[in-house]
Amino acid sequence: MSRVLVLDTNKRPLMPCHPARARELLSAGKAAVWRRYPFTIILKERIGGDVQSIQIKLDPGSKTTGIALVMEGKRGKKCIWGAELQHRGIAIKMKLVARRSLRSFRRNRTLRSRPARFLNRTKPKGWLAPSLLHRVLTVDTWVRRLATWTPANAISMELVRFDMQQMENPEISGAEYQQGQLAGYEVREYLLEKWERTCAYCNAKGVPLQIEHIHPKSKGGSNRISNLCVACETCNQKKGSRDISEFLAKKPELLQKILAQAKRPFRDAAAVNSTRWKLYETLKSYGFPVEIGSGGRTKFNRRSQRYSKAHWIDAACVGESGGNVSISILRPLLIKCMGHGNRQACKTDAFGFPNKWRTRTKVFRGFQTGDMVRADVPTGKNAGRHVGRISVRATGKFALATLGGKRDGINWKYFRIIQKQDGYGYS
Repeated sequence: MSRVLVLDTNKRPLMPCHPARARELLSAGKAAVWRRYPFTIILKERIGGDVQSIQIKLDPGSKTTGIALVMEGKRGKKCIWGAELQHRGIAIKMKLVARRSLRSFRRNRTLRSRPARFLNRTKPKGWLAPSLLHRVLTVDTWVRRLATWTPANAISMELVRFDMQQMENPEISGAEYQQGQLAGYEVREYLLEKWERTCAYCNAKGVPLQIEHIHPKSKGGSNRISNLCVACETCNQKKGSRDISEFLAKKPELLQKILAQAKRPFRDAAAVNSTRWKLYETLKSYGFPVEIGSGGRTKFNRRSQRYSKAHWIDAACVGESGGNVSISILRPLLIKCMGHGNRQACKTDAFGFPNKWRTRTKVFRGFQTGDMVRADVPTGKNAGRHVGRISVRATGKFALATLGGKRDGINWKYFRIIQKQDGYGYS
């Protein structure tokens, strides 16, 4: 099980403890709950204590980032806490696209003589798009939190998920892992992600996949990444040394789809590669030693230890220090970026005319939309105990989103706050 984070009386981090030990401290009145997610307790009568080395390990991803805490003790390295951070970069991008279209429409409709302004805008050095910068900031937020709640003294991150230069020119030499036991791991992992771990010819999933040359090497095909895909053993043998145009002569739509996808760059890999150095420089500012590793080494460490595929497990296996890590956690903490609401003053109808106005007040009766609460309702259709996220209203009749569905019209007097909203959802 995941360890419970512990703070002393002065809110300084101590070594995380076993959940059973935390339960004993809470029952005896020697500790109190400091935070629900991640579960953290604060000791009432203890200041300071001996701590061991803890490393914060990261597996940055385009959609999900894996986070793990690895403790190094006398019995070796052990993963004591894991989490998966789900980003909202796609949602930010779609909101920016919608804003751009609305502004463009308004400008053309009412300000035809307005001069063009696209040539007098300069971006600072190192500028990242908001959807990309969001990934860096959210990871930075959680590294800062874990560095505050745990006695962490080192950081390890996957700096290069896919070696693009090695893929474009497989004959390049000079890197040790390209010639040693990690040879081929970068290319294979990239292809599995690009083709969504599905056979390119029959769409089979959950079966062993092999690297396939779209244009056979026997007929002049190269080892470039744009000439490779993944296929199941049956399709690979059936195609043999035939060219793809001959093999899919009776399936022209599938042929065009495969050729287009082979040339299309992998968007998620591009997002990770665009933010890696910004994240690396951000982590270096903590003053901790930062270990880096490649995606190929991460996969090699995970497979050599026979662990299943998961973002938080990949984080525990990052770098050279991820070679012999004991993992006993069954389920990680799932963290989802929810945002902090919006600043939209009014809503519009289908024709763009305002029909609903928002109040400028966010807090009602001490509650704010997004707070995690517990409702003990004595009577009525919503009778019972419910836990979820609250949506506040000026009337004092709040709505509650739970795993069993939405419950509306609950009086504010029945709510008790579990944890204030911080822009993230937990499960």
